[in-house]
Amino acid sequence: MARAPVAATATVRRTAARAGRALHALARRRPGRRRSPVPELAARQNPYARALGLLCVVLLGAWLGLLVVGDVRVPVGPMNTTMTLRPSLTGGTKINISPLGALELRSHEAPLRLDVDVDRLDPERSQALVEHPERLAGLQDEVVRDVEHGTLDLAVRSCIAVVSGAAALGLAVYRRPRRALAAGGLALCLLAASGATAFATWNPESVLEPKYSGLLASAPSLVGDARSIVSEFDVYQKELARLVTNVTKLYDVTSTLPVYQPDPTTIRVLHVSDIHLNPASWKIIASLVEQYAIDVIVDSGDTMDHGSAAENGFLDPIPDLGAPYVWVRGNHDSRETQRYLERLKNVHVLDDGRAATVAGLRFAGIGDPQFTPDRAVAPGGDAAEGLAGARLASALRDQRAAGTPADIAVAHEPLAARGTDGEVPLVLAGHLHHEEMEVMKYGTRLRVEGSTGGSGLRAVEGRYPDPIEASVLYFDRDTRRLQAWDEIKLGGLGLTTAEISRHLPEGNRP
Repeated sequence: MARAPVAATATVRRTAARAGRALHALARRRPGRRRSPVPELAARQNPYARALGLLCVVLLGAWLGLLVVGDVRVPVGPMNTTMTLRPSLTGGTKINISPLGALELRSHEAPLRLDVDVDRLDPERSQALVEHPERLAGLQDEVVRDVEHGTLDLAVRSCIAVVSGAAALGLAVYRRPRRALAAGGLALCLLAASGATAFATWNPESVLEPKYSGLLASAPSLVGDARSIVSEFDVYQKELARLVTNVTKLYDVTSTLPVYQPDPTTIRVLHVSDIHLNPASWKIIASLVEQYAIDVIVDSGDTMDHGSAAENGFLDPIPDLGAPYVWVRGNHDSRETQRYLERLKNVHVLDDGRAATVAGLRFAGIGDPQFTPDRAVAPGGDAAEGLAGARLASALRDQRAAGTPADIAVAHEPLAARGTDGEVPLVLAGHLHHEEMEVMKYGTRLRVEGSTGGSGLRAVEGRYPDPIEASVLYFDRDTRRLQAWDEIKLGGLGLTTAEISRHLPEGNRP
């Protein structure tokens, strides 16, 4: 009797086990319980994520390929250079001429930038040019051939680098040859599209308006003279040959830079403003006068900070700057300051619309009607500035009627300067502590200068000190019209480093 329950229990257990295995097998065969297709279904539901991932792999691989093998070493005339394509949001061309500085050209708009590094000057080839200057006549054709050869070589090498880099990274990430080939093909398509965009937006005249950064002493030789560039410009390769020629001279065996040889038919005006008692400004101005062979300096006011008689000694270096000094009163300059400047040698103070001819140009100007440091006098506001502009415009009309029209008007406040629209080709102003340029409704060009004193003591109020700004304006000696201007921004060591941008008026482009 005792064995029956034991046998029955064993039978039940075996039956339950078989039933469990059967149910488990049935459950595995049910479609709703399959797990393997779930990842594939999820992947099919996110095609954009897959495409974005592939694009990231292609871009990263192409960049790595360019970084590793995407450059070529090319002799350009007497120089050994390295040409490289780099990803960029703005495109363009950058020519690095160490240690003199760098030139940036807005040559094209594409996600690729051409970097040209001047590595060294070949001693034998450069010495041959120095000893036989007649060979410079054939330098242009030689440079063109070298650049064309280097550009073609760079294009081929870049294609190989981009495709190889994208395919290699695609294989490493996906571990599938088809995906790697797709990455390489997409990289080639992107490179071709970038090349087509660069070709469509190619601007050979960008060499006329370069942006220079580097040593201030080297800037005139590398950027070149405005009149020479405009009058002699024919095609892009001529300017490239000129650049190579200048660099060859700069890299000569002598230890000093060559003396800048400006075009004698150009009048150079140095526009400064808002010095605000910064003593370093005089050294900077003197350096610019020497480097650019300046004919006349124009100061559009706020040379002082409080306009007190105790500050007048700050003005004593002006007669020794090396060029005549044209000045108008700013809202931080007092009448006492104006009288002190009138007694200094080589200084021309303009006020109430009076005119003076200096260095072949006729200037007319008016002092600021307000003196804001004096708290005892309520400022006149915009109404006072508008009235000053009207007085200056009236004086300009009288001078034109008398047969002695002014070439340039000068005021401190831009609001007063706007009153001269239509009465003079160019009006200069300051006050805003940053540079602006505008052609007004009736054709007068308004040029607002930044602070040549770096805003004075106010420069330390912000997180970063304000830059020191000035401009060199180039005028035709015959027509006395503006040809070009260089915007100069000094930073770092101030006297040694500079960022210079060349600009041309619309009517002066070849």
